[in-house]
Parts: sequence; C-alpha cells; structure tokens
Amino acid sequence: MSHLAKDMTAEVTWKEITPGCNIFEGATASVIETGDWRTMKPIIDMDKCKQCLLCAPVCPDMSIPVVDGKRGEFDYFYCKGCGICANVCPFNAITMVKDEK
Repeated sequence: MSHLAKDMTAEVTWKEITPGCNIFEGATASVIETGDWRTMKPIIDMDKCKQCLLCAPVCPDMSIPVVDGKRGEFDYFYCKGCGICANVCPFNAITMVKDEK
C-alpha cells in the first residue's frame, strides 16, 4: 500500500512507500519538507544586500522568494544549505552558518 506524500511519517516503513523512480502523485513539493536535513544554512544581511537578485535564479530549491522585484528571507522549509547563493553574491550579503536545530 502506498501512502500519499502528505501522509508520510516516521512510522511509515519502506515496504509501504512507492518504489523508487515511480511517480504516482503530482505536486508534492509543497508538502514535503526537504530542508530538514541541512547542516549549514544561509543567512542574509539585508544591510549589505543590493537586491541584485543574482542569488534567486541559482537556488536549486527555489528557497529565495522574490516578491515585487525584491528578495525576501530564505524559505528554510526547502533550503538544503548548498551555499550556491552565498557563492554568487557579489556583495557578501549571504553567509553560511552551522544550522543549529
């Protein structure tokens, strides 16, 4: 029996999930917290940020919201802490720090 993504918990065993590489349910990205295993996380210094938005398109997890042409705080629900955003920021406005959970 396969569970829907929204119903997945730590109690669901591997025998009950969908076999790998089989997609049986669309639009699950919004309900699956993919940032919970990160060890490092980006922090934005809004005083240094010039709103160039170079960080947003390189984020592989779309964790940098842009509203009305301005970037917002990181969405840590999805962020995996890869650090690409910090590497592309020409103003050193993004620093990677240890994620203390």
